[in-house]
Amino acid sequence: MFVGREKELTALNRLYAGDRFEFVVIYGRRRVGKTTLINQFLKEKKNIYFMGVESNEKQNLYNFSRSVMQYNSVDSPEVSFSSFQTALEYVFKIAEKERLVLVIDEYPYVAKSSKSLASTLQMLIDEHKASSRLMLILCGSSMSYIEDHVLSYKSPLYGRRTGQMKILPFEYREVTQFYHGFNDEQLAYIYGLYGGTPQYLRQVQDGVSIEDNIKNTFLNPISMIFEEPENLLKQEVREPAVYNALISAIANGATRMSKISSKTGEPSNVCSHYLKNLIALGIVRKEMPYGNATDNKSIYEIADPLFRFWYRFIPENASLIMRGAADVVYKRIFPYLSDYMGSVFEEIAKQYLWEKMIAGECPVLFSSIGRWWGNDPVNKRQEEIDIMAEQDKDTALFGECKWTNEPVDKQVLDTLERRSQLFSYTHTFLYLFSRSGFTKGCIEYAEEKGDVVLVSYEGMMKWFRKNRRSKISWG
Repeated sequence: MFVGREKELTALNRLYAGDRFEFVVIYGRRRVGKTTLINQFLKEKKNIYFMGVESNEKQNLYNFSRSVMQYNSVDSPEVSFSSFQTALEYVFKIAEKERLVLVIDEYPYVAKSSKSLASTLQMLIDEHKASSRLMLILCGSSMSYIEDHVLSYKSPLYGRRTGQMKILPFEYREVTQFYHGFNDEQLAYIYGLYGGTPQYLRQVQDGVSIEDNIKNTFLNPISMIFEEPENLLKQEVREPAVYNALISAIANGATRMSKISSKTGEPSNVCSHYLKNLIALGIVRKEMPYGNATDNKSIYEIADPLFRFWYRFIPENASLIMRGAADVVYKRIFPYLSDYMGSVFEEIAKQYLWEKMIAGECPVLFSSIGRWWGNDPVNKRQEEIDIMAEQDKDTALFGECKWTNEPVDKQVLDTLERRSQLFSYTHTFLYLFSRSGFTKGCIEYAEEKGDVVLVSYEGMMKWFRKNRRSKISWG
């Protein structure tokens, strides 16, 4: 049974209920659940569903003709329209009499093979939109193509759409609802390893140890996960070898442009071009110190958790994995797992703060959240703050995250307080996030100060469960 993606389904059903012409663009990375969402929306609705293939115009037109004819209970391999224009005109004619949904899935494949398709759609939309009851959905996994050739002002279709949805991976709170056999700590590892992409999460065996799941997926040559990052790049980009080198460099600590360029042997301007594409794909993100838009301080990080883990540990161990030495490789990975989870815990904490703020339970009403790094002019050294969020020029929030086996002590709070004083806010709130709770001294000092919030991972999970919005599935 499908549950989840309720916001998207509600929006689609609201457009459908209008019983007038609608044109919706749905796009997002591969494996994120776009087709599953569409199929759920189409239930009990009259529809023509067509998925494009990476072939020529003749093959796609033939397949589209079959989809249209099957809607009218004609299933003859001999029937085919002479062009996409005549086929689409036929669909628009049907939709004059009844509410009908037309889905063209993997639209980029079709449009690339039929160069005039976008212009044909523009012409027919302009001609029929006033009288048509058609709901047209174009869906695609090539985000750059959708953005450049469908949503861009240069596209013939620009200005015709009545709705658009960029389908993103699930966030942590949603991922925790997929499983029933993991404890809270294991759920954090699942998110840190596989992220929020439904197809990746399907590879996880519920209730099986984290060690065995890693061995069964990342360290298993026949697993879908084992070659997924490289396969996805081959589908999305023309020069996967260069992209592989860039992601590997970032995963292994080269986060600044100069270091990425040095490690890959590619000029900075070349790296910049490829990194923009990786950012558009949601694989890499560019980050600057919170409140500082200076580009020369920017760093690059791998945004997708599965890519981050894969590029950090798999390539250097590929030969051992191919020889079936999963136990050996896991022993090499295990000592670094807790450190790897540090940045994952920071991301979970940020999502928690967003949820708290939206629920009206955060003292700082921020509109953005991030990390900060920069110079301490007094002590003449570089400092970092895990989480920073500003309400206005007077009020801000500062946070520190510790994914350690030991309770967080007062010294960590002292350090965060000192770093917050590098700024001139009148009102500051300090948040400590801890995997293992807090020492008595830290708790007492926090109570004494009054502007400190201590959040254990256990407490965070309790809040997520209490404020669960809806049940989630693989949508």
